[in-house]
Amino acid sequence: MASVAQLHPEPAPVVACTVSRDVQNFDLLIEDMESELGESWGDLSFADALAFFDQPEAGSLEFIAVAVDAEDEIDLPLISSVVTAARDKGIRVILVADQMSPASLHQLLRLGAEDFVPYPLPEGALHDAVERLRRPAAPQVMTDPAATATASPAQVQPSFKAKGDRDGVILPVHGLAGGVGSTSFAVNLAWELATISRTDAPRVCIIDLDFQFGSVATYLDLPRRDQVFEILSDTASIDSDTFVQSMLTFNEKLHVFTSPADMLPLDFATADDINRVLGMARANFDFVIVDMPKAIVHWTETVLSQAHVYFALIELDMRSAQNALRMVRALKAENLPHEKLRFALNRAPGFTDLSGKSRAKRLAESLSIEIEVMLPDGGKQVTQSNDHGLPLAENAAKNPLRKEIQKLAKQISDLNKAVETARK
Repeated sequence: MASVAQLHPEPAPVVACTVSRDVQNFDLLIEDMESELGESWGDLSFADALAFFDQPEAGSLEFIAVAVDAEDEIDLPLISSVVTAARDKGIRVILVADQMSPASLHQLLRLGAEDFVPYPLPEGALHDAVERLRRPAAPQVMTDPAATATASPAQVQPSFKAKGDRDGVILPVHGLAGGVGSTSFAVNLAWELATISRTDAPRVCIIDLDFQFGSVATYLDLPRRDQVFEILSDTASIDSDTFVQSMLTFNEKLHVFTSPADMLPLDFATADDINRVLGMARANFDFVIVDMPKAIVHWTETVLSQAHVYFALIELDMRSAQNALRMVRALKAENLPHEKLRFALNRAPGFTDLSGKSRAKRLAESLSIEIEVMLPDGGKQVTQSNDHGLPLAENAAKNPLRKEIQKLAKQISDLNKAVETARK
């Protein structure tokens, strides 16, 4: 005979909760929570959540998903107290937001929400957010403050005064699929341009416009600055000098406008905001490299319109081909300057890979595009350089990818000099 324990098994502990005004307004979140956690999750109102955190059962919570929309903004103090209480109890917070104002989102993120997912939920977005929360944190390394002060020459503010005496070339870099190496390409292209001459190097900056997962600062071992949020919040009242001083320099040669310290929605900045930022950068630098987010947003058109050349990075696979086709179609449908696109094939086939070269040729022909930049596979050295916070030129100078980017930087610099000479 089956035992009582077998007939009435212990219920699975609740490891997560949704916290909302009415979870039925977030049906996609319900589906994703069930898919991710089965029956090991619950639902609470904002008031109930504050009371539940003081109960012993709250000790099993890994995280809460705070779901809010525009109607919840009137209850922002209550929601803020929920986020703060969860943080104080060691409970991780994922913010699921539908049409909340950027200022409200930023406030909740600053209070302790560790991740942000827009609603309606993109495919797999909640799963990815949960995986990031469960990923063990990197161990803290104790350092000597005096040694740190002398070992961080990269974290120096620009020394020049913004005079607005330049007319820079704007070169956005856009990865058309995840993992195609667009940020690595942007960082290394910026560094090669900044170091192209020992005696007459151009003034170069790189701007990270991926407000959520921008990693330019990581690849150059720089901190993300709070001033970036302040500038993006009120670009109309910012002058060029304030903009330049918000940057950090890498090895006193490359100027970096990092992504914000906190994760922000991509529509946090308006098209006018981006236009002003690019205008100030163009007036004070010879070359402006812009690392774009993967998503197409309402200000992508602004960047494309200001760009001299718009690099679109792809790989030799089906997802890149489909995304490139959709990108070109979208630009043509809106009568946008699609001719500015310069397709770059990362991890391109080698010199002796005839089969790979044939595939690349068929890819270009099927999409009716021209692949103008062929970037060889840099191998593990690329990842190692990124993890060390160094450009390839500083960590693996003989890497084939570094050599190709160096060659491209020289072509861009020579063309710019020829244009300037012609103007004079």
